[in-house]
Amino acid sequence: QQSSNGPVKKSMREKAVERRTVNKEHNSNFKAGYIPIDEDRLHKTGLRGRKGNLAICVIVLLFILAVINLVITLVIWAVIRIGPNGCDSMEFHESGLLRFKQVSDMGVIHPLYKSTVGGRRNEDLVITGNNQPIVFQQGTTKLSVEKDKTSITSDIGMEFVDPRTQNTLFSTDYETHEFHLPNGVKILNVQKASTERITSNATSDLNIKVDGRAIVRGNEGVFITGKTIEFRMGGNMELKAENSIILNGTVMVSPTRLPSSSYGEQFSNSNWLRFKLCMCADGTLFKVQVTGYNMGCQTSVNPCGATH
Repeated sequence: QQSSNGPVKKSMREKAVERRTVNKEHNSNFKAGYIPIDEDRLHKTGLRGRKGNLAICVIVLLFILAVINLVITLVIWAVIRIGPNGCDSMEFHESGLLRFKQVSDMGVIHPLYKSTVGGRRNEDLVITGNNQPIVFQQGTTKLSVEKDKTSITSDIGMEFVDPRTQNTLFSTDYETHEFHLPNGVKILNVQKASTERITSNATSDLNIKVDGRAIVRGNEGVFITGKTIEFRMGGNMELKAENSIILNGTVMVSPTRLPSSSYGEQFSNSNWLRFKLCMCADGTLFKVQVTGYNMGCQTSVNPCGATH
C-alpha cells in the first residue's frame, strides 16, 4: 500500500502474520528448488566395480603381511632375544664371524662356501645330538660323529692341515704325498685303495682283513715280501698271472683243509679229472694229471728249465 507521501509502514502484527503465511506456504511446497536431472549423467565419486574389489584385495593383503610381520617380530624377540642392547644369544662381526654366546639348539645348518666351525682358544667346543649323529657335510664330503664311531666320506679325497703351521698331517692325495697314517692310527678301513705300496714297521705285522672278497691287483705286478707271509680265508684262494707265479722260499700247504675222499672212490668216477700239484727247484708250480696210483710228477713236457 502506498500513499501520496510514500509507502505505508506495516505494524509489527501485520509483519508477523505475513511472515507466518510465507513460511506455511514454503513448508507445504516439497518441490521447491527441485530440478529433475538424469542420474546416469551425474559425476560419480569413490571406487566402484572392479576398482572397489581390487582395493579390498589390497587391503586384505596388507593386513596378512602385517600379521606375518608381527609373528616374525615376536619370534625374533622371544627366540633370538634381540633387545635394545643387541642380541643376547649371538654376535655378528664385520669379518663375517657368527659367534654364539650361550647354548643353542639347532637342527640343520647350511654354511656358506668354505665355512669354518670352531671354538674359543681356551674352551672346548661341545656339539651334542639328541639320539642322532652329528653330520658335517659340504658337497660330497661328509663327516659323521656317532656314539661308537666317527666316519669321513669323500669322493674327491681329504686332507688334514695344522691351522697354525699349515703342515699337512694326513692326506689321501697319492700323487703329491706318500700315504702315511697319523701317529696312533693302527687300522685303516677303506672299500678301495690305489697305492704303490703298503708297508708296516719292522717290528709289527701287517694285517689285511676283509669281510667279503679281497682283490689285490697290480698293473706292473704284485710283490709280497716279509719274514712270514700267511693267508687265511674261509673260501677259495685264486692266483692269476699272465706269465708265471713264483713262490720263492718255503711254501707250506696244510692238507687238512683240502677236500679228500676215500681210497676206493678215487678212480671210480671216470668223469672226474684229478691233478697233482708239483714244484720245480726254482719255485715254479705246475700240475700233472693223475692217471694211475702212486704216479709222480713226470711229464712229457718238462716245465722246469731256463725257458720257463
